[in-house]
Amino acid sequence: MRGLHADTGYLLYRLGLRSGQLFNTFLQESGLRLRHYAVLRFLATAEGALQRELSARLGYDPSAIVGLVDDLEKLGFAERRPAPDDRRSRIVVLTEAGGAFLRGTDEAGLRVTNELLAPLAPAERETLHALLLRVAEDGLS
Repeated sequence: MRGLHADTGYLLYRLGLRSGQLFNTFLQESGLRLRHYAVLRFLATAEGALQRELSARLGYDPSAIVGLVDDLEKLGFAERRPAPDDRRSRIVVLTEAGGAFLRGTDEAGLRVTNELLAPLAPAERETLHALLLRVAEDGLS
């Protein structure tokens, strides 16, 4: 029988947990969680998104997206607007305050990454990132 540390999937799971814990600790003072941050980061790369698109792209349950967007609206970080091509639909867009919040998180996000990847040399970090990106993109297609 192989040990857990011989299982790559388990190691990725543990790394994801640790990453989430570190990032959630950093975000705690703002009242946000990693899921809120993911929505904001996605919106920063788009000119708005339907809630169902957020759900599909981020892999979150549609009902969870509603609550996350509600939270972000209360903070003034996102807002729902009529979709330009269908006035019955609403798109979620990042506000200026949301963009400013994200810019303020860049340094802390780098600290979290540096803490997680401290055992790796810079070239190893680049290789790991490239490999994870390749695996993640395959799962997101």
